[in-house]
Amino acid sequence: MLLYIHIPYCDSKCSYCSFNSYVGKFATREKYMKALQTQFIAELEKFRVASGNIETVFIGGGTPSTVPPELYAPLFGLFGDLLSPDAEISCEANPNSAGFSWLKGMRELGVNRISFGVQSFDSGKLHRLHRNHTPVQALRAVENAASAGFENISIDLLYNCAGDDRQLLQKDIGLALSLPISHISAYELTIEEGTPFARMPDMHMDSESMARFVSETIVSLGMPSYEVSNFGRPCRHNMGYWKLEDYIGLGAGAVGSLGNTRFYPPPSIDDYIANPLYCTKESISEKSRRTEAVFLGLRSCIGIDENIFTDSMKRKADLLCREKKLFRRNGRCYNPDFFLADELSLYLME
Repeated sequence: MLLYIHIPYCDSKCSYCSFNSYVGKFATREKYMKALQTQFIAELEKFRVASGNIETVFIGGGTPSTVPPELYAPLFGLFGDLLSPDAEISCEANPNSAGFSWLKGMRELGVNRISFGVQSFDSGKLHRLHRNHTPVQALRAVENAASAGFENISIDLLYNCAGDDRQLLQKDIGLALSLPISHISAYELTIEEGTPFARMPDMHMDSESMARFVSETIVSLGMPSYEVSNFGRPCRHNMGYWKLEDYIGLGAGAVGSLGNTRFYPPPSIDDYIANPLYCTKESISEKSRRTEAVFLGLRSCIGIDENIFTDSMKRKADLLCREKKLFRRNGRCYNPDFFLADELSLYLME
């Protein structure tokens, strides 16, 4: 069982961000965190959570580091023995808002994995991306996390942004790997509809060779790839998503999944606080679940259980294995080149 907690607050809205987040709503934080507790208690019954069932917790956003540890404490107090003994508890943070005292406070609550939205160590690139932290703050944040006791530290990097070249990206990757980190998420900049960058399409470079360069550079420097955008010590929470495990989604704009049903709390902070137990439901067809399993499995080390294949899919998988575009092991099919995942998935599903 996975638990996701959405924190929708931000100091500023990044021009490429399409996530459910808000600026200027900090006065609602205390009520919001209480609403999370109310929803969590209700979800325990819906998901029939027993002692030791929750294997991973992920606090995402928004910017979780805009909420002080003392406001998280009552929610963490409800976890009790529901967490497995070796639970992975991750939290996202921004370098400008995650000071040493915040990091220390979250570590003391039980967070054991921290993920920083660094994006780049180049000041010019950070300015182009409208990020409000500096390279120095990014470096200090990682060092402070290590000093606060975190041994599992991840950073996000962005590539295929206007102004990117191999020298800049290699410098970013090299600097990242000189730090005490265990994981890198390297994402291609995508231009989402409704974001400020949607009016600036030139901010995105469409270069598969650059994407491969980033991946090959990270791997060559000692962090193996386990998903098309992720390297190093695997995030168990994300691995659970890719395996289509059940997950509780707490908070405004979160998503929960139980079997073939998805649950969607309201995206508005005010609406969520007013009624944290309200959600809309969506039934997911077996075909849609199969499609998710194929796309997620082929873009990661998870692979695909051959038991979900239709007869047509099995014939196509046989052909792909003969052509060495897929390989089999213990009843699963795996993709040796994550960059071909979408192409292979579409072929299997058509």
